[in-house]
Amino acid sequence: MSYRKRGNQLPNNIQQLQNLIKRDPESYQDEFHQQYRHFQTQMAVFNHNPSCANPSKDLLELVMFVSHVSHCYPDKLSNFSTQLLEVLGNHAKVMSPESRLCFCKALMMLRMKDIVSPTAVLELFFKLLCCRDQILRKILYEHIVMDIKSVNSKRKNQKLNSSLQNFMYLMLKDSDVKAAKMSLDVMVELYRKQIWNDTKTVNVIVEACFSRVAKVQVAALQFFLGKDVEEDDSESENEGPTLKELMVSHKVTKKTRKKQRKLNKSLKNISKQKKQKACLFNFSAIHLIHDCQGFAERLFARLTQESANQRFEIKMLILNLISRLIGLHELILLNVYPYIQRYLKPSHKEVTKLLLFTAQASHALVPPDAIEPLLRTIANNFITERNSADVMAVGLNAVREVCARCPLAMSEELLSDLVEYKHHRDRPVLAAARSLLQLYRLRYPQLLKKRDRGRPTTASVEVQVPQFGKEDTKTGVPGAEVLVDEEEELVSDTDDEESDEDDEWINVSHSDEDEEPREDEKEEDTESISVNRLFTQEDHSKIQRHQLEKGIKFSKTGSKRKMSDSGAHWGDELATLDSIENIYKKRKHDKSSRMESVLDGKTDKTQHKYRVKRANPLASTTNREKLKQKPFGMIKNKMKIKTKRSFREKQLSLRKSLMKRMKR
Repeated sequence: MSYRKRGNQLPNNIQQLQNLIKRDPESYQDEFHQQYRHFQTQMAVFNHNPSCANPSKDLLELVMFVSHVSHCYPDKLSNFSTQLLEVLGNHAKVMSPESRLCFCKALMMLRMKDIVSPTAVLELFFKLLCCRDQILRKILYEHIVMDIKSVNSKRKNQKLNSSLQNFMYLMLKDSDVKAAKMSLDVMVELYRKQIWNDTKTVNVIVEACFSRVAKVQVAALQFFLGKDVEEDDSESENEGPTLKELMVSHKVTKKTRKKQRKLNKSLKNISKQKKQKACLFNFSAIHLIHDCQGFAERLFARLTQESANQRFEIKMLILNLISRLIGLHELILLNVYPYIQRYLKPSHKEVTKLLLFTAQASHALVPPDAIEPLLRTIANNFITERNSADVMAVGLNAVREVCARCPLAMSEELLSDLVEYKHHRDRPVLAAARSLLQLYRLRYPQLLKKRDRGRPTTASVEVQVPQFGKEDTKTGVPGAEVLVDEEEELVSDTDDEESDEDDEWINVSHSDEDEEPREDEKEEDTESISVNRLFTQEDHSKIQRHQLEKGIKFSKTGSKRKMSDSGAHWGDELATLDSIENIYKKRKHDKSSRMESVLDGKTDKTQHKYRVKRANPLASTTNREKLKQKPFGMIKNKMKIKTKRSFREKQLSLRKSLMKRMKR
């Protein structure tokens, strides 16, 4: 048999040569030089016609080959990265998608081997986002995020971050829509991954809120309105099994020492991960804006000037962000309230969100005269008998949320009218009106009528009349006087023990009324113990218990009453949509309503009853039907006989019957 003798195939088999060079670079220098000269000639041909639709496959294979072995010959391939950067920078838009993607992957390989600087590569990749190639843009986006994350993994590279942030600030103003949107997505993703969570990144995204492109503007607005940190599905999947899964698997499987060691090790890793997550302090992006007042004014000017050209959904996003800025930073922007007032009608599509924006834009430093027309509009349009109970309840909830942040905006006349709904026939309206009444009992009881204030408690007596612009500063921890009383009781107990040991007379003062300490003395005691004592966890729990007891104890004798703590969340930093749309609905439990539901359920049960399958329903019934009408006691013995017989019983019965036939 004749066969062909195989010679050296390394010049033709690039993948094998690549593997051998990585193992022993010095032994294969001649083969590498041969392939590199071939690459240079191919690149010279490519530079003459970079817009060729069908690039040479040899060139693409050589580009990937040289990028893989570039770390083995750093001196000879020092110009390889600059050559790729120049080709992509000059001819990227006219190159074919296949060759462009190959050159970009080669640069990514060089970047992973840390041969080329990240600044040059990342700036080029940001420019390449303008290309009309969806696959390339997706790969570049993932590489940019991963590369910046790896560069800042050990410590923050401030020089690189600042240069890239300045470059991306220019990219957001680029005329190309896709490049601007992708660069914004990169910044948002890096902020959520806690890599670029500084003020410079946030203020660059602020400028994107004024973009002429709707997609860029909406993405920037949603960034400020959304959550700070989002859990990635990919990262959560790679974390491994949860604590519950580990315990269940260990409970089911066989117990061995090795499995017990593995379980303990995995439990330690889970506890470490929990501790690391707990140590992260994520500041909201809306708190890192430099000029919040100017930002809100520019947004409102954009909203009013271009209201005819903007979609209503974008207007709602801008209003939401403006109201959050006003509420969180206590800004003064009085033109917002008349603008929202125009849309406060029950027939409006997004009226509950507009009521939420009204509550978010209210705070203690807004003049009451600016918010009072809003409350009047809500009361006239929502809280009237011509509307349904749900609409009235939503209006009362919105008034409560606004007044929780600005109690002085409510007038005495309007409050007395709204409180009268506490005896309304509909339960949602009744509950909403009582929540408003409870709010003013806690915050401003002097504005209520005397019959609506209720019996004064220890906490309501201490409430002062709120004044516009006055801050309620505390000199000590509220409720710390309970610790002073405990110390005095301990001292008195020790004195009593000493006096019992000394058999002497004690002068006891006979007073009908207990002497209560004055307010000045309480404040002095609270301030002194707050300064001179380090509170423990038990002290804090005692103080909290004492503050709760103030709300349920009457100011005179020690009788108590139940008091709902539903007003604990009123006046929080941010209002929620659930607090406005929360409508109290309770099922009726009286006897008449229950009987109605029972009868309604019985009307449709005739179709499930037994129906007679005879042409004449007056005809006689069968024996089987008669058995169903008889009581069970009469037929229970017969039912025993009709049980299934065994094979032996059948055999005997057949034998008897045959014997009878034979006798005949």
